[in-house]
Amino acid sequence: MTILYNSSLQKATFFLTGFEGLEDLHGWISIPFCFIYLTVIIGNLTILHVIRADVILHEPMYYFLAMLALTDLGLCLSTLPTVLGIFWFDAREIGIPACFTQLFFIHTLSLVESSILLSMSIDRYVAICHPLRYSTVLTPARIVKMGLVSVLRSALLILPLSFLLKRFQYCRSHVLAHAYCLHLEIMKLACSSIIVNHIYGLFVVACTVGIDSLLIFLSYALILRTVLSIASRLERLRALNTCVSHMCAVLLFYIPMIGLSLVHRFGEHLPHMVHLLMSYVYLLVPPLMNPIVYSIKTKQIRQRITKKFEFIKSLRCYQ
Repeated sequence: MTILYNSSLQKATFFLTGFEGLEDLHGWISIPFCFIYLTVIIGNLTILHVIRADVILHEPMYYFLAMLALTDLGLCLSTLPTVLGIFWFDAREIGIPACFTQLFFIHTLSLVESSILLSMSIDRYVAICHPLRYSTVLTPARIVKMGLVSVLRSALLILPLSFLLKRFQYCRSHVLAHAYCLHLEIMKLACSSIIVNHIYGLFVVACTVGIDSLLIFLSYALILRTVLSIASRLERLRALNTCVSHMCAVLLFYIPMIGLSLVHRFGEHLPHMVHLLMSYVYLLVPPLMNPIVYSIKTKQIRQRITKKFEFIKSLRCYQ
């Protein structure tokens, strides 16, 4: 493939890749992807609408759920244009500024999701371990501050990646292995040493996902200790049941992340298709499954969604 590259960085072009070797089937492959993207958008918008419309759900737990839904929606929309562009129009070219912008949003929103999962674990810790202080600790103002800190921390840590990548000359093949731009993949195309990018990337992961996961584990250890001290078995189950949805969201986020890291680290001998599928699982499964999990496992959300459908059904009957 001919690579377009001028001395100016702004005129450089990367080439995205769909399912290599299955280009003739891209039209069919796009059908499940369209279904997934549509489900993600409808599911997360439904969660946001239900929380916004029902005053009873204006509580810390549901504010954090709204933040999670908003983040998942943003993560979905960050990859949608290039993924469907390849499947529908074979639009593989992407300019470096657009590529770096997409990279920024993908990585930032991934870190924001980790931060929100931590905030949700703090919410569950306060609700179960210090129920009498719940309303005074998690005030609306403090929840807003926690959300802003999550966004600012993630954005400020990811922002230098674009500047670190801009200093490189990309004299190797500009063909990327995915349908979207990722830092790890782009830096491997550079001609010069990428040790600084490696070290900074590890620093970002340690400062965000590493710390967040440890604090989530610690919060659940404290929650479990408190729950086990409750005399009533029914009350113990009721307390743990309030954490099931969040634990599922944590597993949906961290298991694909760990799996993708292991594949990149130790799976060089694996087919490229495995790497490709793991990356899609990491980016699409959490936004897809989170609304479904919370709709099924959270009674209040499930009841409000059911009422909405019943209301719409009744309107159709009158027409």
